[in-house]
Amino acid sequence: MTEPKKITTPLTDEVIKTLHAGDSVLITGPIYTARDAAHKRMTEALARGEGLPIDVKGNVIYYVGPSPEKPGQAVGSAGPTTSGRMDKYTPTMIEQGMKGMIGKGSRSQEVIDSCVKHCAVYFVAIGGAAVVISQSIKKQELLAYGDLGPEAIRRYDVVDFPAIVCVDCYGNDTYKDGLKKYSKE
Repeated sequence: MTEPKKITTPLTDEVIKTLHAGDSVLITGPIYTARDAAHKRMTEALARGEGLPIDVKGNVIYYVGPSPEKPGQAVGSAGPTTSGRMDKYTPTMIEQGMKGMIGKGSRSQEVIDSCVKHCAVYFVAIGGAAVVISQSIKKQELLAYGDLGPEAIRRYDVVDFPAIVCVDCYGNDTYKDGLKKYSKE
């Protein structure tokens, strides 16, 4: 097994082009949280000609609804949520410059095609490992849509956030193609 690739956000096309489906990564830097309710509001704002509450250019959005933090913690359990719920909004976010997403589960062909067209990547985080994942989150800040509670947009500062490249910018998809195809052996 190869060592995980260490990558830093915001992501550049040059970094994304080095990532391949099946690669393990450790992400360090700011990432943003948003789920379907926040994505709906953002795409509606764009349709009205308004700006987004965050700059998505080069950034990664984590599909998460964290539990409340305990004293001394930056965040409570913070495991991934099902990414498919964002599929109808994702191509629009990628067109706005978003370069990465983190969640769990497979993505639509439209999302995969957008990753290829705009040089973006989809990472999966391991469901059921919410406590482990939360340890890589060092700080959080509420940025927008606070009325959505855990679905609000937040900035997480992460160090060595563990993920796996699921869909790369070449259109390879571990859910459709299987990890065996990407084995380095």
